[in-house]
Amino acid sequence: MRSTKLLPLAFTLALAVAQPSWAEPAKTGVPGMLFDHDVPVTMTDGLQLRVNIYRPEKPGRYPVLMLMGPYGKDTSLVDAPAYKTSWAKLIAKYPDLCKTSSCRYIRFEAPDPERWVANGYIVIHADVRGAGASPGVLDPFSPRETQDYATLITWAAHQPWSSGKVGLLGTSFQAINQYQVAALQPEGLAAILPWEGAYDQYREIAYYGGILNVAWEYWWTHQVVPNQNGNAETPLVDSINGGKDTGAPLSPDVLKQNRVDPVEAFARHPFDDAYYHQRTPDGSRITVPLLDVANWTDWSTEGYRAAASKQKWLRIQTGDHMTPFYSEESLALQKRFFDHFLEGVNNGWEKEPRVAVQVRRPDGTTWRSASAWPLPGTRLERWNLDAATGSMSPAPVIAAAEKSYPGSGDGLTFTSAPFDEETEFTGPIGVRLWVSSSTKDMDVFAAVRLIDPQGRDVTFMGNSDPNVPLGLGYLRVSQRAVDPARSTEYTSFHPHLAFEPMTPGQLYPVDVEFTEPTSIVIPKGYRLALTIQGKDFGYGPGANTVRAKDYDLPNSNNSGLFFAAHPNRAPAVYGGTNTVATGGEHASYLLLPRITAR
Repeated sequence: MRSTKLLPLAFTLALAVAQPSWAEPAKTGVPGMLFDHDVPVTMTDGLQLRVNIYRPEKPGRYPVLMLMGPYGKDTSLVDAPAYKTSWAKLIAKYPDLCKTSSCRYIRFEAPDPERWVANGYIVIHADVRGAGASPGVLDPFSPRETQDYATLITWAAHQPWSSGKVGLLGTSFQAINQYQVAALQPEGLAAILPWEGAYDQYREIAYYGGILNVAWEYWWTHQVVPNQNGNAETPLVDSINGGKDTGAPLSPDVLKQNRVDPVEAFARHPFDDAYYHQRTPDGSRITVPLLDVANWTDWSTEGYRAAASKQKWLRIQTGDHMTPFYSEESLALQKRFFDHFLEGVNNGWEKEPRVAVQVRRPDGTTWRSASAWPLPGTRLERWNLDAATGSMSPAPVIAAAEKSYPGSGDGLTFTSAPFDEETEFTGPIGVRLWVSSSTKDMDVFAAVRLIDPQGRDVTFMGNSDPNVPLGLGYLRVSQRAVDPARSTEYTSFHPHLAFEPMTPGQLYPVDVEFTEPTSIVIPKGYRLALTIQGKDFGYGPGANTVRAKDYDLPNSNNSGLFFAAHPNRAPAVYGGTNTVATGGEHASYLLLPRITAR
């Protein structure tokens, strides 16, 4: 196992000071912006990472915005094969984007440096170890990678063009690693803005409710491996100098030795062990000012909840995974946050509501501010399931009933009566079930759905799927154990430490794991539905659906970056007959966050 300890701070500082402050500036074609390309920065083990530095032409000391990722600091979002769909979505949403910027330096899920340099910031974009122009072993989210990030932050804080204050900005991968490095508390780090980033490496990345998330294989093979350092066959083009920006070519055998496939690693670690503990930060050590921007259908609130920062804000929005990051409204929000904490501007940021949520409706959205999360005035409401009628309601179910379904089939659906008044549910959700199986294990896939008066599913914008329900939950029943000390009234915490097989035919109480909260104002006449099945929930071709107006995205095709499919489940175990029991001493229910005061 590689050491995860940082070398003494004095040595790190010596390296930082010893580095050249910049390379020969490249021509940018952007008035007022200098660009230092492929600057080498030495890590604590002697390996040099490569960074791009975008800075104002006017001499001075400026605050630094930094990000570090595997996607290629020189790979243009406009024409890279893996990102063409993302670019098409972005430009369809914001057709005037390239009128305020040349768009030459926009990279996947990264801030546009032109828009920041013009406002007196330096932007530093680094290739992680083993990616792009940075040599070494490519091991996403590893302790070594996080240590590199801490070294880069300290290095940037000591450069002659730096004010000494560094902020972190980026989405997804480049948000996840913000939490990780903030827990190391590197010198110079002054604020972080993780935009839709996961926090818990086991529960939000590797496994959903104990079920392996194989979607990462697509991400790995299509977005990361093509940019591996030494990959001479990469289709990615160096947008700065032409050719390839993946360093000297390496043989296929060496390339394979120089990368750690995360999905293979996940499969070797089915429980929440030391592998994930090394990659999930200690929230008590995250103390810098923090703005967490989350999404109802994407990574959300766990980082905000875990961080010990006294100055922290949460914003939960709707939309797809990437395009909201580039809006003018988002840029203004990001700039106000960093102006305050990196520049010391008295712009009223401290009066910004600690929590802001974009409440969804079938016909649009509205913003609400609050002082805390979950929202004050939230009342947990049980919607009891009745297997005999396929219904659910707040009323207790007295008569016991059971209903079975094949683990490979479409499962069971419980539907409410039409709502007789407008009702809002915003916050964490949960499902308690009494279940049994004909085998030693079963998987539960739960979907909370909204049904309009015409009987159509109302769908919402998801991460990369334009048609998702209100919420999705998962649980492998053999990992049903709950830690009461870490559970809340809203959610049960599963430690995921061991396999506890089911006795065929025996009923067990289980709490389904939802990693994202939800928000919906249900109009009068609409209904809620809860679907429970043994396979991934999805809307197939010809499904009876209607799109909500929560987020207008002209190009809303599924990009395929993520998908929900679990072919690794043995049919003999997970294709048995599953049963849900309701009523009496086996109360099964959907737990919803009712908003009683608006």
